[in-house]
Amino acid sequence: MNLYGKDNIGLRKGIFSVLSFVVLLFNASTSSSSSEAITIKPRHLSLLKSALQRSSGEQSNLWRPMIDQGWSPCIDFGNSPSLPDKTEGYIQVFLDGGLNQQRMGICDAVAVAKILNATLVIPYLEVNPVWQDSSSFVDIFDVDHFIDALKDDIRVVRELPEEYSWSTREYYGTAVRETRIKTAPVHASAKWYIENVSPVLQSYGIAAISPFSHRLSFDHLPAEIQRLRCKVNFQALRFVPHITSLGDALVSRLKNPSWRSNKEKKNVDHLGDMINSHSRREPGKFAVLHLRFDKDMAAHSACDFGGGKAEKLALAKYRQMIWQGRVLNSQFTDEELRSQGRCPLTPEEMGLLLAAFGFDNNTRLYLASHKVYGGEARISALRQVFPRMEDKRSLASSEERARIKGKASLLAALDYYVSMHSDIFISASPGNMHNALVGHRTFENLKTIRPNMALIGQLFLNKSITWVDFQQALGEGHVNRQGQIRLRKPKQSIYTYPAPDCMCHV
Repeated sequence: MNLYGKDNIGLRKGIFSVLSFVVLLFNASTSSSSSEAITIKPRHLSLLKSALQRSSGEQSNLWRPMIDQGWSPCIDFGNSPSLPDKTEGYIQVFLDGGLNQQRMGICDAVAVAKILNATLVIPYLEVNPVWQDSSSFVDIFDVDHFIDALKDDIRVVRELPEEYSWSTREYYGTAVRETRIKTAPVHASAKWYIENVSPVLQSYGIAAISPFSHRLSFDHLPAEIQRLRCKVNFQALRFVPHITSLGDALVSRLKNPSWRSNKEKKNVDHLGDMINSHSRREPGKFAVLHLRFDKDMAAHSACDFGGGKAEKLALAKYRQMIWQGRVLNSQFTDEELRSQGRCPLTPEEMGLLLAAFGFDNNTRLYLASHKVYGGEARISALRQVFPRMEDKRSLASSEERARIKGKASLLAALDYYVSMHSDIFISASPGNMHNALVGHRTFENLKTIRPNMALIGQLFLNKSITWVDFQQALGEGHVNRQGQIRLRKPKQSIYTYPAPDCMCHV
C-alpha cells in the first residue's frame, strides 16, 4: 500500500484504475516508441546553418571566472552551544521525488530535528514512480561524513534502536498510526512543529513525518537554523566515494582530452589532441549543459516539439497515464506558451543558444541529462553544432558505469558532481537540478548562465530573425544572468538563493 496514497476508494474502483493504467502504459509505450523513432527535422534551420558556419571568436570574457562579488560562505557560528544531554526522541522522514528534491528534504529534516531537539534517523528515500530507482541514502551519500559533519549540531543514527524497530514504512502504510504526522502543511513554521510534533515525541519517543517534501518554511526561522540547512546542503551531503572517484575521472578526461589511447582516438577523434587557437588560449576548460528534456518534462509542458501527430498522441497518452487527467492540454496555444517562457528548450535550441553566447565548435561540452526524449534524432542538431560533446557513456567505460547503470539517482549524482567542477554551467529549463546547482554554484562563486526563458521563447518565434540579431538580443538579455549574486526574497528557496542567509557581505 502506498504510504502517501489517499484513503481506499473501493476494491472495484481500484481494480478498474489498475487495468486502465496497464492499458495506458501499453498504448503509451507503443506510441512513444514510434514517436521517438521518427525523423525530427530542425525547427530553426536558418539559425542552425549560421551556427554551423560561425567563427571561433575571442571568447576571453566567456571563459573568465567570476570576479569576487564581495560575498563569501558564512555558515559557521564559531563557538556553538553543546548539544543537550538528552534528546526528545527520534524523527523519521520519508522523502519522495528525484535526487535533488530529496536532497532539499534531507536538509529540512536536519533543521526540524534541530528545532525539536530530536535525534534524526537517516532519511528513507521513496522509490521514484517515474525513474523506478530504489537507491537508499547510503547508496548515494557518504553516511559517515554526513554524521560526522553534523555531530556538533544534531544527533544522527543510521537506524532505530530495537525498541522502535516496529516503526517502518510498511507499518505506516497499513493503518492510521498515532506516531505518524501526515498533516504538516507545505512550508510549515518552526512553531507548527513545536506545537504539533513535540507532543508526539514526548508521548511516544518517536515521530514519523510523511509526506515531508517542502514541509519547512524558508522564512521567519532563526539564523542558526538557516545556516544549518546550508551546512547540510553544501558540506554534509557528500556523494559516496565511487561516485566522486568516477566524477573526478570524467572531469580529468574533459580537461585533458589526450587521455584516450591511440586505438580509441581512431574511433572518437573529437577527444583527440586538437591543436587550435582556442585550446591554446583556454586549456582544460569545459562547460556542462543540463539538458532537461526527458519524456516526463515534455509531457508536463503541453508544448509542441515538432514530432508531428505521432509524438503529440504519445505525449497525450503518457500525460494521462502518469497524472490521470490532472495535467491536461493547456488553454494556451504553443506560441503563447513559448512567448511566456513555459516550454522546455530542445537540444537544437540549446545548441543555438550556446553558439550565440560564443561557445565555438571546439568547446568541450558535457551533456548532463537522463534519457533525452526523442533519442539521438533529437540530439543530432546539438551534436552538429558541438562535435566535441560528451556524456557519461562516451567518457566512462562500461566497467566504470556498471555500479550506476539503471540507477537514476546515482546517474544524477554523477552529473551533479561533474557540473560542480565545470567552468560554466547552463541548464535548459528551471527545475530541481537547475535550482540546486544554481544555489550551490552561487555559494562557491562559480559561473552559471541562467537562460531568460521568456526572451528566448520570443526570439525563436521570430522565424525571420538573423543570426546577428539573435546573438545581440541574447547577449543583451543575459548580461546579468551569469552567476551574479541575487539576494533571496520572501518565500524563495534558501537552496537556490543562499545569500544573505548563508553568505556574508565582506
